[in-house]
Amino acid sequence: MTSNADTSNEAIVPNAKRLLWAGFMAILAAGVGFALRGGIFGSWASEYKFSATQLGSIGGAGFSGFCFGIIIGGVLVDKFGYGKLVALALLGHVVSAFVTFGASTPENAYGFLFWGMFIFAYANGTLEAVANPLVATIFPKARTHYLNILHASWPLGMVVGAVASYVLGTVMGLGWKGQLAFYLVPTAVYAIMFMGQSFPKSEAAAKGASFAEMFKDVGMLGALVACALIMVFLGNTLPLFGISGGAAETIGYVVGGVLVVAVGVLTKFSIGSVILFILFIAHAMVGAVELGTDGWIESITGNLFTAEQGKILFIWTSAIMFGLRFCAHFIETKLGLSPVGLLLVSALLAVVGLRLAAGMESFAIALIALGIYALGKTFFWPTMLAVVGDRFPRSGAVAMSIMGGIGMLSAGLLGGPGLGYAKDRFTSENLKATAPAVYEANKAATPSKFLFLEPVTAVDGGKLEEAKKAGDKRTPEQKAIVAANQAGDRATLKADSFIPLAMAAIYLGLMLYFKSIGGYRPLKLEEQKA
Repeated sequence: MTSNADTSNEAIVPNAKRLLWAGFMAILAAGVGFALRGGIFGSWASEYKFSATQLGSIGGAGFSGFCFGIIIGGVLVDKFGYGKLVALALLGHVVSAFVTFGASTPENAYGFLFWGMFIFAYANGTLEAVANPLVATIFPKARTHYLNILHASWPLGMVVGAVASYVLGTVMGLGWKGQLAFYLVPTAVYAIMFMGQSFPKSEAAAKGASFAEMFKDVGMLGALVACALIMVFLGNTLPLFGISGGAAETIGYVVGGVLVVAVGVLTKFSIGSVILFILFIAHAMVGAVELGTDGWIESITGNLFTAEQGKILFIWTSAIMFGLRFCAHFIETKLGLSPVGLLLVSALLAVVGLRLAAGMESFAIALIALGIYALGKTFFWPTMLAVVGDRFPRSGAVAMSIMGGIGMLSAGLLGGPGLGYAKDRFTSENLKATAPAVYEANKAATPSKFLFLEPVTAVDGGKLEEAKKAGDKRTPEQKAIVAANQAGDRATLKADSFIPLAMAAIYLGLMLYFKSIGGYRPLKLEEQKA
């Protein structure tokens, strides 16, 4: 925890602690909503007959909207001020509740849930466009430490949301709408904490940096990463408005290309920093493996064990993340790990944790495996933001916000739907191999699709949930379905482990690069310009 002495020595404004904890509460509200949503996936599948891929797409909208919120907010925050963006986020959180609660039938549910989650995520992104550069600005001497504290609110929010889901759903018997409405409580709290506060400007904005200067490090390379994900988003989303798949893809390519060229014109066709480009790619993987996995982990562990044990394991991993994010300063200063070194160790731990989780057979082993995975994923997100703040002060809020947007958009487009597709694919393949007649009698009406991969006909979501809930009364057919689904979940976790393995290779390369230039250290604006 931070002390008053720590704050007075490291902060540049007198209300730094109030701003830090207001941002903490804002991100906590997002974590609460995320956990509540994950806990009601089963209710949606049962009530509206969704497949895992459809659920993954709805959950993915809870990330993809974040990209637009944080990127747009990051570009505008220094011009319009933090207060106006907080008000916009508050409005978005309230509106998202009304849209989500409009779901009532299998025919309209997908649209209402998708857009309700998108608006919720847009509000979350807007808040993070405020909180990340704000904390990085007011604590310039210890960005890794304070950004990890700020983002400790995310796992705490997931713990609060998971407990609230259990109390409101299991104990009190409220439906999914009653459970989801709980996130409005921390929403009201952050609104009160931000009320009436004064805000500083980033180093770049304070020294009069223009939009063009702030975008110079991002350049066309960095824009290419963000725009590639935006192209995928448009290709997936425009068909909801009746636009054909081919036309949607074309529109996505056109919009993405125009945005890349626009950044080129703005920056006089600056290529951008290769290091920042690599960090953007790595953060896309962070979003997929951390948030994408978090979106499914309670469902997967609840399927491999019991629903109650799945919730306990979700709370266990979130509690580990919450506690450890207060220890980043100790690790950095006492253990001598640079932020990039910390990221490398984290990636290797995530690989080991996911591989062990793929083979877990008992609850005790699950605690160990997912505990190791939690150790790994704890420092990914805030430490990546700290590296950008340390090495690219000229970018102001822009590069940090684009990085956050890339991570969330990747979670929404690649992590959530990708793991949903993997679950569908591995489950159907196992069921076809072990009980082909059962598969034919229980397959979904429409195929599951993901990017350019071969479409797969999944097991019907409604029949799968029915088989899970049957418990000891399962028929032989239902037992075969559940066994295949459990095998599919294990295969999904194993495939997921290859993402942090690729991240480890990137972080090792970055460590070698920084060693070649004299070591990692934060830069001042004047140093970066030079």
